[in-house]
Amino acid sequence: MQVLWFIPTHGDGRYLATAIGGRAVNFDYWKQIAQAVDQLGFAGALLPTGRSCEDAWVLASSLVSHTKKMRFLVAIRPGLMSPGVAARMAATFDRISGGRLLINVVTGGDPVELEGDGLHLNHDERYHLTDEFLTVWRKIAAGEITNFEGDYLNIKAGKILFPNIQKPHPPLWFGGSSPIAQEIAAQHVDVYLTWGEPPAQVAEKIQRVSRLAAAQGRKLRFGIRLHVIVRETASQAWDAANDLIRYVDEEAIAKTQQVYARMDSVGQRRMTELHHGSREALEISPNLWAGIGLVRGGAGTALVGDPDTVAQRMQEYVDLGIENFIFSGYPHLEEAYRVAELLFPRLPLDNLPTVEPQLISPFGEVVANREFPKQEVQKKAVATVD
Repeated sequence: MQVLWFIPTHGDGRYLATAIGGRAVNFDYWKQIAQAVDQLGFAGALLPTGRSCEDAWVLASSLVSHTKKMRFLVAIRPGLMSPGVAARMAATFDRISGGRLLINVVTGGDPVELEGDGLHLNHDERYHLTDEFLTVWRKIAAGEITNFEGDYLNIKAGKILFPNIQKPHPPLWFGGSSPIAQEIAAQHVDVYLTWGEPPAQVAEKIQRVSRLAAAQGRKLRFGIRLHVIVRETASQAWDAANDLIRYVDEEAIAKTQQVYARMDSVGQRRMTELHHGSREALEISPNLWAGIGLVRGGAGTALVGDPDTVAQRMQEYVDLGIENFIFSGYPHLEEAYRVAELLFPRLPLDNLPTVEPQLISPFGEVVANREFPKQEVQKKAVATVD
């Protein structure tokens, strides 16, 4: 199991859909989050892409020198960049980061935003373009001199001069819920991602994509994108979930859902169908809460509960085939620490930092100005969660 975090380049705060409790997000803040990810045992972090976000490639490149171990999941955008340019960008980042790049293939789901960027293709056309793009990108990134002529791309002697560290290229991650998206994932990518749907729906996706990949002679890994609200007790966790949307009103929900309704993303439609824009029955599966999706696109669900319960729910996804979890929480800096403190000791992670007694910098405040607090080293979780 690997757990990644999220760097909120489109804003952060304590509550959704309000400026109350909001905070300025700038490079210093993103650096704090990245360094927390790097030090706490997360495998890496996803940087979002789109018009509402700062550019992921620029920011990730800026954060490389401030981190040591974490990996950066950064998007390539078929139709918005050429496969040769994207391959060079990836190779450069992979080298300067010491092999810490993960590639997120994003086809896009908002026609209005895509038209603003000059891409005027419908849903299926974009995925056909993505198929051609990845066919070319994989060859160029692997060091091949590539010629290709398709419906959308015409490449003559495409190549890179400076190679990637990771071979044959940085791993490709991809999310798409439509049949055509899943077919392309089966042909090209390394990790198939789903948003946080109930386990039964996730199982259906994994089974379908696995069959498609097997028909191509390939085997994929699987990941899931979720928020997480973990507290010492279940009641505290549910209180925190309800508090997160305390300022969300019906007007905000209606405006948000109107925007998402125009999108042609099947994954976004599936997210919306989990709550139908209503506050009623937001717990759509045990400890899986859809409240965030009322006013947030993309990942709209959260695992909510005490540490043992959240770990058990994660294990249910693991039993289906999920290996990678991309989590986030509000605010992202504090919640990164909370997740590492409460949840990580209960998970089978292999990259946790070593905790050793420190006389100069104790864990916890010195008691009565004279004694260091007793330190209890938490045992590493076993391979499965009871």
